[in-house]
Amino acid sequence: GNHTQPKFILLGITDTPWAQAPLFGLFLLIYIVTLAGNVGLMVLVWVAPSLHTPMYFFLAHFSLADVCYSTIISPKMLTDLLFGSKTISWAGCVTQFHLFALFVTAECHLLAAMAYDRHVAICHPLLYVTVVSPRACWQLVAWSYLVASLSALVYTSCTFGGSFCGPRQVDHFFCDASPVLRLVCSDTRGSEAAIFVLATANGLGTSVVILISYGRILHTILGMRSAPSRARAFHTCASHLVSMSVFYGTLFFMYLQPASRHSSRDKVASVFYTVVSPMLNPFIYSLRNKEVKAALGKCRRRM
Repeated sequence: GNHTQPKFILLGITDTPWAQAPLFGLFLLIYIVTLAGNVGLMVLVWVAPSLHTPMYFFLAHFSLADVCYSTIISPKMLTDLLFGSKTISWAGCVTQFHLFALFVTAECHLLAAMAYDRHVAICHPLLYVTVVSPRACWQLVAWSYLVASLSALVYTSCTFGGSFCGPRQVDHFFCDASPVLRLVCSDTRGSEAAIFVLATANGLGTSVVILISYGRILHTILGMRSAPSRARAFHTCASHLVSMSVFYGTLFFMYLQPASRHSSRDKVASVFYTVVSPMLNPFIYSLRNKEVKAALGKCRRRM
């Protein structure tokens, strides 16, 4: 079956003709802002010595993951909206899903590493230089990509390992696990169970680390005597938690529910973590920080 029908058809976000042009303009603007914000942050962290710290080291890799999985999804989606050509080859579909799964899983583990970094910095400042050393930072990033690579292999083999028959119309705007598995003729219960278990391990495992870290951070903040310092730290943690809630909430909605409960609402949820979240992350995590503003000011004066 994989050789007789080598292409899939992506049905896209909507089949309404009058809505495609406005959606193209909106998503194009979001993608440009996403690239400018994340690539700009990576370049700034690279050129500004004041940002050569563990926190911005993790943020740079986080921005890289945002750029990668946004680029895997958005250009194809924009092309489909503009030209109406919604076909994608078998190899293209497999590659898109595999890379998407890799970078999204890596981002979950990078978020956990960032939460641990903030926990040590705020709750144990005297041990920060020793615990979060450059070697430890590289080990955490390497672990994130290693786990993500192995998980992506399992996700991809479970999703595309069955026999396909009939029309290959993927009811989505990219090749995702649930809409692709609906096209499989063979029994998919084993594949769905494996994806569910692994997604639960990655999602819930990293979210527990994040919640414990920020819970201890908030406990330390409430014990601060200085009201301005307490308000500033609380405001930073609150913005981080809002971003994580949107990211994890939509991921859990998509991948931690039975296949029978998936519906057209999945597309709306997918837009949040594939398009909107990568655009907002640079503003939430870094572009409002005094250190980043100071580094931007120095770069402007040099130029």
